[in-house]
Amino acid sequence: MPRRTAWRVCSVPGCPEYTDQGGRCDGHRQEAEQRRGTARQRGYGREHERRFRPAVLARDPVCVLCGQARSVHADHHPLSRRELVERGLDPADPRHGRGLCGPCHSSQTARHQPGGWNQ
Repeated sequence: MPRRTAWRVCSVPGCPEYTDQGGRCDGHRQEAEQRRGTARQRGYGREHERRFRPAVLARDPVCVLCGQARSVHADHHPLSRRELVERGLDPADPRHGRGLCGPCHSSQTARHQPGGWNQ
């Protein structure tokens, strides 16, 4: 028997639209992505690509949390990129990062940034 899709009301207060993906409806999801901006607009520019990410992934080729999967994300830790900038520290310095696999990066983001990136 085929699995049914669970339809839910959009999580934005007052929105009557339904979504089969959970969370926001398509319209509100698009609005949130536009407000979020591109990676470059959020500060992940050339320095991040040239210095931070390659150095962190070279130092941590295996995920530092699970110790099993290959690292594919250079995650700012223990301070977030935003906190580093606020404290006047260089967010592109590899000392402020760790290598994580995709699932561990997603779980850490969900745990430490409730509501996602768009805070």
